[in-house]
Amino acid sequence: MKDKLTLAVIALLLLSCAKVPITGRSQLNLVPEAKVLSLSHQQYDDFLQEHKVIKEGAQAAMVQRVGRGIQQAVENYLGQQGMADELAAYDWQFNLVDSPEKNAFCMPGGKVVIYTGILPLTADETGLAVVMGHEVAHAVANHGSERMSQGMLTKLGGMSLAVAMHEQPRETKALALLAFGVGSQVGVLLPYSRLHESEADHLGLVFMAMAGYDPRQAPSFWQRMAAGKEGAPPELLSTHPADETRMNELEKLMPEALKYYAAGGAK
Repeated sequence: MKDKLTLAVIALLLLSCAKVPITGRSQLNLVPEAKVLSLSHQQYDDFLQEHKVIKEGAQAAMVQRVGRGIQQAVENYLGQQGMADELAAYDWQFNLVDSPEKNAFCMPGGKVVIYTGILPLTADETGLAVVMGHEVAHAVANHGSERMSQGMLTKLGGMSLAVAMHEQPRETKALALLAFGVGSQVGVLLPYSRLHESEADHLGLVFMAMAGYDPRQAPSFWQRMAAGKEGAPPELLSTHPADETRMNELEKLMPEALKYYAAGGAK
């Protein structure tokens, strides 16, 4: 009986593997897309109701402009790869939220939030494109679904999302916020978090380049972020790559990104 159960689990894991666009990495995805998107949209709407959204002004207009540019780049890339269906259920939104936090996130389905606190570090439209490309990459790579899948296995005993939402709604909401990037944690999911961050750097660099933003400006933004940190933990205890690691990886990826930048044309 135990052997049969083990074989069933292995079969489920094999059938639940997907590929990340651009990097080609295999990933685990046990959560139905419709469920993830429904939960994401609900969490996003709740977040906007609890925070002050800035609708007018130059900064809000810039967030919309850069966001639509990154959106178009993503749609073009996936269309070229015959993966346009991956975005069929997307309902893109780009909102600027009044908060001193140096942060941003993109939930599944293209639900983006930029905090006003990060704008001094982005410095200009290209810097914002670095952030936007990185955060949108998390959604395009289905990192939220992957982390939800990991959480269902490790934190909620492998129960389905529907059962978890009914029996453990508070724990499921907390898991969703973590999976969608609205929160942080040091624990069992940590190695995947660092992997996701590095992968989002890669995809984000390509997306900003396709949108016409110079990817060579990305290291400067991350350097400004690093300079603004106080008491940063060592890489082993961080959900982000160490600054030196990130810079080295960006430099390795730059030739690829510059090809897309040359093909798309500079802004």
